Amino acid sequence: MAEELLINVNEFETRVALLVGGTAQELHLARAEGYSLTGNIYLGRVERIVPGMQAAFVDVGLERPGFLHARDIEGSRLILGESSDGPSDIRELLHEGQELMVQVAKDPISGKGARLTTQLAIASRYVVLMPLNDHIGISQRIEEDGERERLKALIDERRSELGAHMGFIARTAAEGVDADTVDREIRVLARIWDRILDKKRQVNCPALLYQELPLHIRIVRDLAGPNLMHIHIDHHDTYRRVLEFVTDFLPEFIERVHHYETARPLFERYGVEEEIARALSKRVPLKSGGYLIIEQTEAMITIDVNTGGYLGANSNLEDTVFRTNLEAAAVIPRQLRLRNLGGIIVVDFIDMVDEEHRRQVLRALEKACEGDPARIRLEGFSSLGLVQMSRKRTRESLVQQVCEPCAECDGIGMVKTAQTTCIEVFRAILHDAGARRQEPSPSRGTEGGEPPSEYLIRAGEAAVDRLLDEDAAQLEALSREIGRQVRIQVEPSYGPGQFDVVLVQPARRPGAVS
Repeated sequence: MAEELLINVNEFETRVALLVGGTAQELHLARAEGYSLTGNIYLGRVERIVPGMQAAFVDVGLERPGFLHARDIEGSRLILGESSDGPSDIRELLHEGQELMVQVAKDPISGKGARLTTQLAIASRYVVLMPLNDHIGISQRIEEDGERERLKALIDERRSELGAHMGFIARTAAEGVDADTVDREIRVLARIWDRILDKKRQVNCPALLYQELPLHIRIVRDLAGPNLMHIHIDHHDTYRRVLEFVTDFLPEFIERVHHYETARPLFERYGVEEEIARALSKRVPLKSGGYLIIEQTEAMITIDVNTGGYLGANSNLEDTVFRTNLEAAAVIPRQLRLRNLGGIIVVDFIDMVDEEHRRQVLRALEKACEGDPARIRLEGFSSLGLVQMSRKRTRESLVQQVCEPCAECDGIGMVKTAQTTCIEVFRAILHDAGARRQEPSPSRGTEGGEPPSEYLIRAGEAAVDRLLDEDAAQLEALSREIGRQVRIQVEPSYGPGQFDVVLVQPARRPGAVS
């Protein structure tokens, strides 16, 4: 199916959308204050070792130290010497204060530091260089044995000519690529590694040694396959840089790079702005009339499938459920990819009695996952009718990138009702009045005496309206019970559930003697 890349750039943000068959499948964004660190290589210093976690925290000069697990150190000759069969206890691999080269495998997420690895990898369009081991690998998606052997022999020959004991992986895009192109990329990667080593000798730790390509170039590099027909770019300088990159590394794509100069915004023209707005909603409508509810939590992603108002043409409930679940199975993988949701995912399909229906829904889900480049593991239906799956998470989800917890609801997605707020107001007054019962009784306003203090309630408009209407009788009864007047004041800036109860002196009556 035909693919298109849309690249929208301004001084604040870069956004890239992948369209497949005219429909948005992936969204990537990088903001001026938060570009991805994935792929960057640093010279870092071990700050702390935690044996219980078999991990170390490494200072690489970022806001938080990065997290390096023991399994991400195994195999690195820089740490273990020539053998990859090193000790597994992290205390035998590293010590505090030690300097080492690390690469960011996963961006900082939700207050956690970046995930690090010593298994360095530098990618180009067709080849990945792994400078700290000598393994030659071929992408599993290249299935033809003859092509796998050709690429392996080609890489081994070029590596020998360079006299370099480094590892390489032929990427999926390398299938059928001529020897000169592969040779050129291997030599470019080798020069990049030499520059990294030169810089390492010159800098003080911690320091950045290598920065991954900017988002728009990286996406073009990784997604420029035979199905990519057009690359539309709405920013002239970015268009020029992409064209230069394509000219050097992907000359067959030169005619597919276009400078978008139409007045109508690029993402609006292709419907991507609407897709982004929908991707920020937890409700996903289905064409049949059913819908999904996608909830993102710290622990997992939950997806609930509902029929909504869909009854089916023949009003057969089992058939309606089956068709709704089939449609949901086709939509769910796209939503996961579009929203960049990862980790543990639990799907609650509508209950089905027929086992064959379950098998067909599961097959539909598996088929829809095939186009996703992220690693996905899919389990069958559990005894409770749930489908558990996992999707590799390497960066923040779309919601995490563009949203923050709601100040009104404290991030839970709901606010207290006005009735609940009023009950809490009554409870707060009763609690305070009870605590004051041991104090001397207030003067009852004898001439020349201090007037009794009053309770002042400050709350939002909805709660105040209820106190003056539905709860007016309860408020009057409360005032009699505590022996004090209760006044109410609207605070326009207060949100739902927010209130204050304070004890104040009433305004002095005219002519009162002090």
